[in-house]
Amino acid sequence: MKVIISHPTGNQAFRAAALGLYNANMLGGFRTTVATFPGNIFDKLSTFGPFAEFNRRHYDPALIPYTITWPWLELARFAATKVGFKNLVKHETGIFSVDGVYQDLDKKVAKSLKQLSAGGVDAVYAYEDGALFSFREAKRLQVKCLYDLPIGYWRASKRLLEIESERWPEWATTLTGLDDSEEKLARKDEELFLADKIFVASQFTANTLKDYTGKLAPVEVVPYAFPPVASSRNYTSSSASRPLKLLFVGGLSQRKGIADLFAVVEKLKNHVELTVVGKKSTDQCPALDAALAKHNWIPSLPHYKVLELMQSHDVLVFPSLFEGFGLVITEAMSQGTPVITTDRTAGPDLIIHGENGWLVEAGSTNALQAAIEELLQRPSSVAEAGREALQTATKRTWDRYGQELAKAVDKNNF
Repeated sequence: MKVIISHPTGNQAFRAAALGLYNANMLGGFRTTVATFPGNIFDKLSTFGPFAEFNRRHYDPALIPYTITWPWLELARFAATKVGFKNLVKHETGIFSVDGVYQDLDKKVAKSLKQLSAGGVDAVYAYEDGALFSFREAKRLQVKCLYDLPIGYWRASKRLLEIESERWPEWATTLTGLDDSEEKLARKDEELFLADKIFVASQFTANTLKDYTGKLAPVEVVPYAFPPVASSRNYTSSSASRPLKLLFVGGLSQRKGIADLFAVVEKLKNHVELTVVGKKSTDQCPALDAALAKHNWIPSLPHYKVLELMQSHDVLVFPSLFEGFGLVITEAMSQGTPVITTDRTAGPDLIIHGENGWLVEAGSTNALQAAIEELLQRPSSVAEAGREALQTATKRTWDRYGQELAKAVDKNNF
């Protein structure tokens, strides 16, 4: 099988997937907007402060012969964002919006499929919101459609997060993911309808597809990987003289369960210390502003600094209510920092409760408080679980993810 794979903005999973297909001799084409390869223009620009973003678009040079890029719309989005032209990048409607970039690349891939199909490509691998046009053309050409759903299905999201609007009405303005138009949601459903096989990164994401009202293609769970593990980690037990150091990293929205976290910390404030890293999803939530004022809030940090911060904290608390995976879980574990997370993340795919981390019921403030109190009662469990987390992280690299994905693509079960 030969596969063309496309993603507009790129991420670690996309890089590993493309390289996995290449190593399996299955790559038929690689398409994106901005691709940074050693020595090219984006590589040179990435050394200058304003263009450091291009460092996140680095790909293995082995992909160069398979690569075609269409960078202009993405570069315009990048520029408009930098100079603050918000209307140009406004959700869905902005001419340089993320939605516009996704659809532009999708249409270009669709236009090239006839020639690629004639050259031996027999499958197209595309991601949510960037697959519709290429899938439509693929069906016409009898090319297989492989669909990657990185976060849970939208109907499940709406069902679960609307509960949060009622449970925490003062935090409802942070739930911006419920703002997609009917047209966008219909496109998501058509992408699923056209897919011949669906790839997800967690069992939770697979479970959300039960809310889909039509017939689904086979679903394959291929969990993401861990970054390189820390070479060493020192643990200092909390005590009466030192509170338990908790860390949260992620978008500041109730989708991440932050209202529950702040409520628990308020009850345990004499025994815990909370650091929050993440950008506000809105400036229209007084409850969020009031909570952040009580704790150490860092709006943004370079990735390497986040990893360093993880090493200086006892536990990462990630009480997300709707998460396709949750890369901060793997990042923390790779630094020897154990994680408390919920059953609506990749936690159940990675964590054995009480051994290398802790799992709690999503949306339960009581369950989250009980988990933290257990650590306060037995501080030695932090180091024990942290060491086990490190061991877990060594067993799943991004190379392994790429290998497993290529093998799953090659299965003749669609």
